[in-house]
Amino acid sequence: MSDLAPLLQRFFTDKLDRHLNASPHTKAAYADTFRLLLTYAQQATGIAPSALTLADLDADLIGGFLQHLETDRGNSAATRNARRAALRSFFGYASYRAPDAIATISQVLAIPAKRTKTTLVSFLTAAEAEALIAAPDTRTWLGRRDRLLLHLGVQTGLRVSELVSLRVGDLQIGPHSQLECVGKGRKQRVIPLQKNAVQLVTAWLSELPSAPDGSLFPTSTGSPLTRAAVGKLVARHVHAAAEQCPSLAGKNITPHTLRHTCAMSLLHAGIDTASIALWLGHANIQTTQIYLHADLELKRRTLERVAAVDERPPARYQASDALIAFLKNR
Repeated sequence: MSDLAPLLQRFFTDKLDRHLNASPHTKAAYADTFRLLLTYAQQATGIAPSALTLADLDADLIGGFLQHLETDRGNSAATRNARRAALRSFFGYASYRAPDAIATISQVLAIPAKRTKTTLVSFLTAAEAEALIAAPDTRTWLGRRDRLLLHLGVQTGLRVSELVSLRVGDLQIGPHSQLECVGKGRKQRVIPLQKNAVQLVTAWLSELPSAPDGSLFPTSTGSPLTRAAVGKLVARHVHAAAEQCPSLAGKNITPHTLRHTCAMSLLHAGIDTASIALWLGHANIQTTQIYLHADLELKRRTLERVAAVDERPPARYQASDALIAFLKNR
């Protein structure tokens, strides 16, 4: 009888649900990892997933699976490492409950993470952001929805998952207009809205049903937008905006670029990185440091404060020709 199936089931129900109270996103990501792994294992060994044992998932098979993610599925090293982290969590759980397979488990846990290349974040300039927000055709219902979504993405810096999960009741319009969201790690944040955003939100709410639990960004059928749908509409509006702002055509712009744009605008306004981390909902302030590395304007201002080499004053004490001559004769 397979020892893998009951162990994997207990991992999800016991560790993820009961002990960690993992979020639905985490559980979905872990489940997706194991679906991919079991499919790969069946192709590699010819054994049906329900008949696989823990011993079948040895270091060679797991290593082959991680390589398969990159070479065959085209995943990045970062995605590979995320899948590896899910597998390590399971094998760490299994190490206390399957002592007979401890040798196999130890070898799997010893598989190292792959080093990743750190790239500078991509963000929009003020002119590019304005062109993108102005791209949707506001004569249509979908155009007005898309314009508000793009505007809030740039102004609030919400993740795309946070944007699509917003409900009508999450917005408070009044003397101090704001929105509430539950983000990554189930951290709740309250973000104030600027006056132009309040105007767009107020106009948009008048076109939606007043139900507080209704989606703020629904599709034409009333269901909430998906992350994939947001990616497509951003790409479509970027293409349209590039006609008025050609610099957009040379950039790889995704929904996450809107979040980076918000962070960079806060940084250019002189906001410290600790405050930006709170605004964006970063668990670690070190995550916010990527924007310091990407901020070329900040580097230029720093360079202007440092005198150029040929502008620095001469040394206070310089040897005279007579002294040099004296030293040469010694």
